[in-house]
Amino acid sequence: MDSDKLSRAVVALVELVTRLRSPGGCPWDAEQTDSTLKMYLLEEAYEVLDAIEQSSPKDVCMELGDLLFQILFLAHLAAERKEFDFTEVVEKITEKMIRRHPHVFGDTSVDNAEDVALNWAKIKAEEKGAHQKSSSVFESVPTNLPALLRTHRLSERASRLNPGLANGEKIWNKVLGQFETLKSAVTREDRGSVREAMSGLLFSLSNLTRLWGFNAENLLRLANQEFLECFKKAEKGGSQSFGD
Repeated sequence: MDSDKLSRAVVALVELVTRLRSPGGCPWDAEQTDSTLKMYLLEEAYEVLDAIEQSSPKDVCMELGDLLFQILFLAHLAAERKEFDFTEVVEKITEKMIRRHPHVFGDTSVDNAEDVALNWAKIKAEEKGAHQKSSSVFESVPTNLPALLRTHRLSERASRLNPGLANGEKIWNKVLGQFETLKSAVTREDRGSVREAMSGLLFSLSNLTRLWGFNAENLLRLANQEFLECFKKAEKGGSQSFGD
Protein backbone atom coordinates (compact mmCIF):
# COMPACT_ATOMS: atom_id res chain seq x y z
CA MET A 1 0.00 0.00 0.00
CA ASP A 2 1.28 3.43 -0.94
CA SER A 3 0.48 5.45 2.20
CA ASP A 4 1.37 8.80 0.63
CA LYS A 5 -0.83 8.18 -2.39
CA LEU A 6 -3.71 7.08 -0.14
CA SER A 7 -3.34 10.17 2.04
CA ARG A 8 -3.34 12.48 -0.97
CA ALA A 9 -6.39 10.80 -2.46
CA VAL A 10 -8.44 11.02 0.74
CA VAL A 11 -7.44 14.63 1.41
CA ALA A 12 -8.32 15.55 -2.19
CA LEU A 13 -11.80 14.05 -1.81
CA VAL A 14 -12.38 15.80 1.52
CA GLU A 15 -11.32 19.10 -0.06
CA LEU A 16 -13.65 18.45 -3.00
CA VAL A 17 -16.62 18.03 -0.66
CA THR A 18 -15.60 21.20 1.17
CA ARG A 19 -15.51 23.15 -2.08
CA LEU A 20 -18.91 21.83 -3.15
CA ARG A 21 -20.40 23.10 0.12
CA SER A 22 -18.55 26.43 0.15
CA PRO A 23 -19.88 29.75 -1.21
CA GLY A 24 -19.53 29.65 -4.97
CA GLY A 25 -19.69 25.88 -4.96
CA CYS A 26 -22.61 23.70 -6.05
CA PRO A 27 -26.11 25.08 -5.27
CA TRP A 28 -27.57 21.55 -5.08
CA ASP A 29 -24.90 20.28 -2.69
CA ALA A 30 -25.27 23.42 -0.59
CA GLU A 31 -28.93 22.55 0.06
CA GLN A 32 -28.35 18.98 1.24
CA THR A 33 -28.94 17.87 4.83
CA ASP A 34 -28.59 14.63 6.75
CA SER A 35 -32.24 13.88 6.01
CA THR A 36 -32.00 14.47 2.27
CA LEU A 37 -28.89 12.30 2.02
CA LYS A 38 -30.35 9.28 3.83
CA MET A 39 -31.90 7.70 0.77
CA TYR A 40 -28.82 8.38 -1.37
CA LEU A 41 -26.70 6.61 1.24
CA LEU A 42 -29.04 3.62 1.17
CA GLU A 43 -29.22 3.54 -2.62
CA GLU A 44 -25.44 3.66 -2.97
CA ALA A 45 -25.06 0.81 -0.47
CA TYR A 46 -27.46 -1.33 -2.52
CA GLU A 47 -25.63 -0.46 -5.72
CA VAL A 48 -22.45 -1.78 -4.11
CA LEU A 49 -24.31 -5.03 -3.36
CA ASP A 50 -25.49 -5.26 -6.96
CA ALA A 51 -21.96 -4.79 -8.25
CA ILE A 52 -20.63 -7.47 -5.88
CA GLU A 53 -23.30 -9.93 -6.97
CA GLN A 54 -22.50 -9.24 -10.62
CA SER A 55 -18.83 -10.04 -9.88
CA SER A 56 -17.70 -6.86 -11.60
CA PRO A 57 -14.54 -5.47 -9.93
CA LYS A 58 -14.73 -2.29 -12.00
CA ASP A 59 -18.31 -1.61 -10.92
CA VAL A 60 -17.55 -2.51 -7.31
CA CYS A 61 -14.71 0.03 -7.32
CA MET A 62 -16.96 2.74 -8.77
CA GLU A 63 -19.88 2.05 -6.44
CA LEU A 64 -17.63 1.95 -3.36
CA GLY A 65 -16.43 5.40 -4.41
CA ASP A 66 -20.02 6.66 -4.60
CA LEU A 67 -20.73 5.23 -1.15
CA LEU A 68 -17.56 6.76 0.29
CA PHE A 69 -18.59 10.13 -1.11
CA GLN A 70 -21.89 9.96 0.80
CA ILE A 71 -20.03 9.08 4.00
CA LEU A 72 -17.61 11.97 3.55
CA PHE A 73 -20.48 14.32 2.77
CA LEU A 74 -22.34 13.36 5.95
CA ALA A 75 -19.14 13.75 7.99
CA HIS A 76 -18.65 17.20 6.45
CA LEU A 77 -22.17 18.25 7.46
CA ALA A 78 -21.38 17.17 11.02
CA ALA A 79 -18.13 19.14 10.91
CA GLU A 80 -20.05 22.23 9.82
CA ARG A 81 -22.16 21.82 12.97
CA LYS A 82 -18.93 21.30 14.97
CA GLU A 83 -20.06 17.79 16.04
CA PHE A 84 -17.26 15.68 14.53
CA ASP A 85 -15.26 15.41 11.32
CA PHE A 86 -14.10 12.64 8.99
CA THR A 87 -10.80 12.29 10.85
CA GLU A 88 -12.69 11.44 14.03
CA VAL A 89 -14.83 8.94 12.12
CA VAL A 90 -11.70 7.12 10.95
CA GLU A 91 -10.01 7.30 14.35
CA LYS A 92 -13.03 5.95 16.20
CA ILE A 93 -13.63 3.00 13.85
CA THR A 94 -9.93 2.14 14.06
CA GLU A 95 -10.08 2.19 17.86
CA LYS A 96 -13.25 0.10 17.85
CA MET A 97 -11.85 -2.56 15.51
CA ILE A 98 -8.69 -2.88 17.63
CA ARG A 99 -10.84 -3.21 20.76
CA ARG A 100 -13.19 -5.74 19.10
CA HIS A 101 -10.24 -7.93 17.93
CA PRO A 102 -8.31 -8.69 21.13
CA HIS A 103 -7.26 -12.01 19.58
CA VAL A 104 -5.32 -10.03 16.96
CA PHE A 105 -4.20 -6.94 18.85
CA GLY A 106 -4.18 -8.35 22.39
CA ASP A 107 -3.59 -11.53 24.35
CA THR A 108 -7.00 -13.17 23.93
CA SER A 109 -6.99 -16.68 22.41
CA VAL A 110 -9.72 -18.01 20.11
CA ASP A 111 -10.20 -21.38 18.46
CA ASN A 112 -12.66 -20.51 15.72
CA ALA A 113 -14.92 -17.90 14.17
CA GLU A 114 -17.65 -18.67 16.71
CA ASP A 115 -15.32 -17.65 19.54
CA VAL A 116 -14.64 -14.39 17.69
CA ALA A 117 -18.40 -13.72 17.37
CA LEU A 118 -18.99 -14.42 21.07
CA ASN A 119 -16.14 -12.13 22.10
CA TRP A 120 -17.46 -9.46 19.76
CA ALA A 121 -20.92 -9.59 21.36
CA LYS A 122 -19.45 -9.49 24.87
CA ILE A 123 -17.21 -6.52 24.11
CA LYS A 124 -20.04 -4.69 22.40
CA ALA A 125 -22.25 -5.18 25.46
CA GLU A 126 -19.49 -3.90 27.72
CA GLU A 127 -19.04 -0.84 25.51
CA LYS A 128 -22.70 -0.02 25.96
CA GLY A 129 -22.58 -0.68 29.69
CA ALA A 130 -25.21 -3.36 29.20
CA HIS A 131 -23.87 -6.25 31.28
CA GLN A 132 -27.29 -6.92 32.79
CA LYS A 133 -29.53 -5.63 29.99
CA SER A 134 -30.06 -8.35 27.44
CA SER A 135 -32.70 -6.19 25.71
CA SER A 136 -29.97 -3.84 24.51
CA VAL A 137 -28.73 -6.64 22.29
CA PHE A 138 -31.92 -6.28 20.28
CA GLU A 139 -32.08 -2.50 20.52
CA SER A 140 -28.80 -2.33 18.60
CA VAL A 141 -30.45 -3.91 15.54
CA PRO A 142 -31.49 -0.99 13.26
CA THR A 143 -35.25 -0.76 12.74
CA ASN A 144 -34.73 0.40 9.14
CA LEU A 145 -32.94 -2.75 8.02
CA PRO A 146 -34.74 -4.73 5.29
CA ALA A 147 -37.20 -7.03 7.10
CA LEU A 148 -35.45 -10.31 6.24
CA LEU A 149 -32.06 -8.99 7.23
CA ARG A 150 -33.49 -7.66 10.50
CA THR A 151 -35.02 -11.08 11.19
CA HIS A 152 -31.59 -12.62 10.65
CA ARG A 153 -29.96 -10.21 13.11
CA LEU A 154 -32.69 -10.56 15.73
CA SER A 155 -32.65 -14.36 15.70
CA GLU A 156 -28.84 -14.32 15.66
CA ARG A 157 -28.73 -12.24 18.83
CA ALA A 158 -31.48 -14.27 20.48
CA SER A 159 -29.54 -17.50 19.90
CA ARG A 160 -26.50 -15.98 21.60
CA LEU A 161 -28.56 -15.14 24.67
CA ASN A 162 -30.30 -18.51 24.65
CA PRO A 163 -28.30 -21.26 22.84
CA GLY A 164 -31.36 -23.50 23.03
CA LEU A 165 -32.97 -21.36 20.33
CA ALA A 166 -30.34 -22.64 17.88
CA ASN A 167 -31.70 -26.19 18.03
CA GLY A 168 -32.03 -27.19 14.38
CA GLU A 169 -34.63 -29.89 14.95
CA LYS A 170 -36.89 -27.53 16.90
CA ILE A 171 -36.62 -24.83 14.26
CA TRP A 172 -37.37 -27.32 11.47
CA ASN A 173 -40.38 -28.71 13.33
CA LYS A 174 -41.63 -25.18 13.89
CA VAL A 175 -41.36 -24.48 10.15
CA LEU A 176 -43.34 -27.64 9.37
CA GLY A 177 -45.97 -26.80 11.97
CA GLN A 178 -46.39 -23.25 10.68
CA PHE A 179 -46.65 -24.51 7.11
CA GLU A 180 -49.50 -26.82 8.13
CA THR A 181 -51.16 -23.89 9.92
CA LEU A 182 -50.83 -21.79 6.77
CA LYS A 183 -52.18 -24.63 4.61
CA SER A 184 -55.22 -24.91 6.87
CA ALA A 185 -55.82 -21.14 6.82
CA VAL A 186 -55.59 -21.03 3.01
CA THR A 187 -58.03 -23.94 2.74
CA ARG A 188 -60.47 -22.08 5.00
CA GLU A 189 -59.85 -18.87 3.04
CA ASP A 190 -59.30 -17.13 6.36
CA ARG A 191 -57.38 -14.01 5.35
CA GLY A 192 -56.48 -12.97 8.90
CA SER A 193 -55.12 -16.41 9.77
CA VAL A 194 -53.20 -16.57 6.47
CA ARG A 195 -51.49 -13.28 7.30
CA GLU A 196 -50.55 -14.45 10.79
CA ALA A 197 -49.35 -17.87 9.66
CA MET A 198 -47.43 -16.44 6.71
CA SER A 199 -45.55 -13.92 8.88
CA GLY A 200 -44.62 -16.61 11.40
CA LEU A 201 -43.49 -18.97 8.66
CA LEU A 202 -41.33 -16.30 7.00
CA PHE A 203 -39.64 -15.52 10.31
CA SER A 204 -38.96 -19.20 11.03
CA LEU A 205 -37.68 -19.84 7.50
CA SER A 206 -35.28 -16.93 7.91
CA ASN A 207 -34.14 -18.38 11.23
CA LEU A 208 -33.64 -21.80 9.63
CA THR A 209 -31.69 -20.17 6.80
CA ARG A 210 -29.40 -18.50 9.33
CA LEU A 211 -28.89 -21.79 11.17
CA TRP A 212 -27.56 -23.32 7.94
CA GLY A 213 -25.05 -20.49 7.57
CA PHE A 214 -26.95 -18.48 4.96
CA ASN A 215 -28.69 -15.12 5.01
CA ALA A 216 -32.31 -14.99 3.83
CA GLU A 217 -31.90 -11.45 2.51
CA ASN A 218 -29.00 -12.53 0.30
CA LEU A 219 -30.75 -15.70 -0.84
CA LEU A 220 -33.88 -13.82 -1.83
CA ARG A 221 -31.82 -11.23 -3.72
CA LEU A 222 -30.21 -14.10 -5.65
CA ALA A 223 -33.61 -15.69 -6.28
CA ASN A 224 -34.92 -12.36 -7.58
CA GLN A 225 -31.99 -12.15 -9.99
CA GLU A 226 -32.50 -15.73 -11.17
CA PHE A 227 -36.19 -14.98 -11.70
CA LEU A 228 -35.37 -11.95 -13.85
CA GLU A 229 -32.82 -13.88 -15.90
CA CYS A 230 -35.28 -16.71 -16.51
CA PHE A 231 -38.03 -14.27 -17.41
CA LYS A 232 -35.77 -12.46 -19.89
CA LYS A 233 -34.84 -15.77 -21.52
CA ALA A 234 -38.51 -16.72 -21.75
CA GLU A 235 -39.33 -13.36 -23.36
CA LYS A 236 -36.54 -13.73 -25.92
CA GLY A 237 -37.65 -17.26 -26.72
CA GLY A 238 -41.28 -16.28 -27.02
CA SER A 239 -42.23 -18.79 -24.34
CA GLN A 240 -45.68 -18.49 -22.82
CA SER A 241 -45.12 -21.10 -20.13
CA PHE A 242 -42.84 -19.13 -17.79
CA GLY A 243 -43.94 -19.46 -14.19
CA ASP A 244 -46.08 -22.59 -14.80
